[in-house]
Amino acid sequence: MKERVLTGDRITGKLHLGHYVGSLKNRVELQQRYESFIMLADVQALTTHFDQPQLIKDNLRKVALDYLAVGIDPDQSTLFVQSMIPEIAELTVYFSMFVTVNSLRHNPTIKTEAKERGYKEMYYGFLGYPVSQSADIAFCKATLIPVGEDQIPHIEQTRKIVRRFNDLYAPVLVEPRALVGERLEGLDGNSKMSKSMGNAIYLDSSPGEVEEKIKKAKTDPSRIHKHDPGHPDICPIYGYHCAFRPESKQDIYEQCSRGRIGCADCKKLATGAMNELLEPIRERRRQYEGQPKRIDELLVSGTDKARAIAKETMLEVREAMSIRYFD
Repeated sequence: MKERVLTGDRITGKLHLGHYVGSLKNRVELQQRYESFIMLADVQALTTHFDQPQLIKDNLRKVALDYLAVGIDPDQSTLFVQSMIPEIAELTVYFSMFVTVNSLRHNPTIKTEAKERGYKEMYYGFLGYPVSQSADIAFCKATLIPVGEDQIPHIEQTRKIVRRFNDLYAPVLVEPRALVGERLEGLDGNSKMSKSMGNAIYLDSSPGEVEEKIKKAKTDPSRIHKHDPGHPDICPIYGYHCAFRPESKQDIYEQCSRGRIGCADCKKLATGAMNELLEPIRERRRQYEGQPKRIDELLVSGTDKARAIAKETMLEVREAMSIRYFD
């Protein structure tokens, strides 16, 4: 049997190039070698958007379309909706019995996001996000999890939870390992590309929209004149060259450092590379946009497949916990 990959996104908005560099690119490559499961995480979207359920509903098909557009093949990958797998919620409850609140409070990703969102007090669902994510991974016994670097603490938490479960009851669950993607800096140069920070280039952007956003993107603040020596390491545009023009990154680094290329010309090259990457994504998007029923069918059939696996896993879990009473 092939090893399983589990990955997904909270459906709080459209996906962007940061998602592509951090995880989506790996998912497309891995689906040919692994049994891939990709989750539309609507329940986890509620951890920060519980008061905006319509937003989550509106984004379900948009995110599914983003997946298909980047090259996720529904014949190779299983797309499913988190809330339609009740076994994940059940497993989350069981895991929560032996995960301490203190360990969750000290999770670096939880602490960082709580600070960014200005949470003085954390809701139970938000604090328990890593427990829910552990159940997402464990229900299908996934062994490889493509993630961005900020998700590493969650994967480590999952590994601890799985080990704890297996030690307490029986070795029926599998410890996953992380496949860490690259980090893409946001247009503002202050943080990673992010929906919530408003510093992203979305996968459905037109060529003109990409050009306009890159024109306004921050660069090295110390470069006042075109021929001033630059500092590529602190410029997000250089990061885009590394991600989308890796064969030319050394040349750009040297030209910028010596003041031989201005920011406008540097941005034009980055824009061209981004649009070159996005063009086949736009083409696939056009194909699926005209088939909304096809997208729904893929989500329903994928969810049915994931649910069948979840039921099998939960029979083993209940047996291990001595709560499988009558069957």
